[in-house]
Amino acid sequence: MLTSIRKVILLLGVLGLSTACTSMRAPSESDPLEGLNRSIDGFNQVVDKAVIKPLAQGYDKVTPPEIKTVIGNFFSNLDDVSVAFNNLLQGKPKAAGSDITRFALNTTIGIVGLADVATELGFQKNDEDFGQTLGVWGMGSGPYLVLPLLGPSTLRDAPARFVDAPLDPLYHYDDVRVRNSLLVVNVVNTRARLLPATDLVERIALDQYAFVRDAYLKRRASLVRDGAPDPNEPLYEDYEDESRSETIESFPPFKSALLLPKPVNESSSTQLDPVLPEDLQQSERAKSGLGLLN
Repeated sequence: MLTSIRKVILLLGVLGLSTACTSMRAPSESDPLEGLNRSIDGFNQVVDKAVIKPLAQGYDKVTPPEIKTVIGNFFSNLDDVSVAFNNLLQGKPKAAGSDITRFALNTTIGIVGLADVATELGFQKNDEDFGQTLGVWGMGSGPYLVLPLLGPSTLRDAPARFVDAPLDPLYHYDDVRVRNSLLVVNVVNTRARLLPATDLVERIALDQYAFVRDAYLKRRASLVRDGAPDPNEPLYEDYEDESRSETIESFPPFKSALLLPKPVNESSSTQLDPVLPEDLQQSERAKSGLGLLN
């Protein structure tokens, strides 16, 4: 009972702090619901710290890396069905064919996806969902939205989950107890993989909510573009050209640190001719080892 009271007090404190932070910061154009989102995010953080993160830490500590890899492969294989469907909707039949081949290979040769045989054969994993498909079709992401327990999303991506969910083979598994157990394993395994990232964010981010929001929105936009550069961001071609123009000469490894300028007479050319220090000049073997001989 005392633990429950402490959790409620902690939740109220987090929500109060979130409201205070919101009042002090200018609202973001992509996050007009920031006050509500921060409250939901505070609730999610309490649940994560009280339940999900401890489970993930215990799972990560006792589970061998090989077993975690097998579990990750299993759920990744199930995800390929939805990925293939969305690649078709996005007009990418070649990628969809690769996804279907991945699923067929890993389900059969890979023993229901426990082994990722397809990647070893050159069929790389893709990352697509119906939210990205809507983005490819031209729909904007809409306002940023934090979902209870599910975390970051947008007004476009949140309803898209209802399209992807029936494409998961587990959705059609009749044994509810086994299905729910597998879903819990997937959540814990995913949270365990994210432990290093979330721990880093907790250490370096002054405002974890804003950090996660900006990172999520940028990543989603990049996924919609399939990694192509953002046309709205400035290019630095002029800077790169200027940097390349300042490069006079490239040397083999370590050579630039060993070269010394040769003194020149006033009558000679003003350009410096680099030479080796005397101790290295005495050793042909040293020069050869450093790649200094033609």
